[in-house]
Amino acid sequence: MTAARRHLVWDWNGTLLDDLDLVVRATNVAFASAGGPAVTAEEHRVRFRRPIADYYAEMLGQAIDDEAFVRLDRIFHEAYRTGLTSCALAADATAAIAAWPGSQSLLSMWFHDELVPTVHTYGLTPHFARVDGLRAAVGGGPKAEWLEKHLAELGLDGRHVVLIGDSLDDADAALSVGARCVLYTGGLSDPARLRTSGHPVADTLTEAVTLAQAC
Repeated sequence: MTAARRHLVWDWNGTLLDDLDLVVRATNVAFASAGGPAVTAEEHRVRFRRPIADYYAEMLGQAIDDEAFVRLDRIFHEAYRTGLTSCALAADATAAIAAWPGSQSLLSMWFHDELVPTVHTYGLTPHFARVDGLRAAVGGGPKAEWLEKHLAELGLDGRHVVLIGDSLDDADAALSVGARCVLYTGGLSDPARLRTSGHPVADTLTEAVTLAQAC
């Protein structure tokens, strides 16, 4: 860890939480409700992007207006909640958290009121200076504005921060505040896309922390 990068922000879904299979199952429930095709995990990793409405439109072959997205988002999250107890942390999540020598926090695009007790259930709350989720009724948008708010609440300049996440949206959010980003290939995004991004890429979370310390 360089003196400039003393704080680590963790992503949750697909990073610390190994929920790819559940996300794909819940996505397929939403697609089925609109008469759409089932997506495989590999297809989801390749095609998923934010705004999520654009991803849904591509996969369903139809325009997704705000009303349609609200309905699909509700169906997705109902299915996701039903299966959440089946999810475990990434294999080396706790070791990776323990390996970071500076302060840490967590920022997710999952709903804040559900995220906070879930993180507590996994025993991770004491490790984080702050845990923030989405404070909005409907999600699906970019992470950048929420990262800016997260760092403001922590009183941190982005230049002092590195983020570990599993998507190009995580990387874009980090760049928007002057932070660095390490991308993890074990999550919700296609590893090949991550490797062409120009950001450091790791196949395990402990490796990601090692790379983050060098940022």
